[in-house]
Amino acid sequence: MKTMIRIAFFAGALALLVTPTPTAHARATEHFYGAEQALTEGTGEQPDAKIPFYLKGQKHPRTKRVIGTWTANRHSRGVFRSDKASCQVAFRSAVLSLQKRARDEGGDGIIDIISVTRGQETSSSTDYRCVAGATVVHVALRGTVVKFAK
Repeated sequence: MKTMIRIAFFAGALALLVTPTPTAHARATEHFYGAEQALTEGTGEQPDAKIPFYLKGQKHPRTKRVIGTWTANRHSRGVFRSDKASCQVAFRSAVLSLQKRARDEGGDGIIDIISVTRGQETSSSTDYRCVAGATVVHVALRGTVVKFAK
């Protein structure tokens, strides 16, 4: 009798283990935040004022030479801080990455910056796009490194 109970118990446990469960859906909340606000409100390293950057649609100085277009993908932790604060950190990090690329390539500015998160291009002269997950946020920026006319 004990053997039958054990077999029934193990069969029930096995059935629970192999029963499909509903798929967990990861959070992917899209936000649009102001670029200027991300720079003035945020803490941490700030972009280099010597290498100005301009979102697509913003007026910028006349360019002498286009060097190339690059993308900066940056993530920030989303745990223990708001989506907005995490997105601001990721945005500043992406801008810093583009500025480093501009320095490395001999450029002195970045123009026409757009958001390119999750395969979607979003251009705005004031805002950037951020995707917030359960634990990480993501900002991807694409900009054109240029040499400005003096």
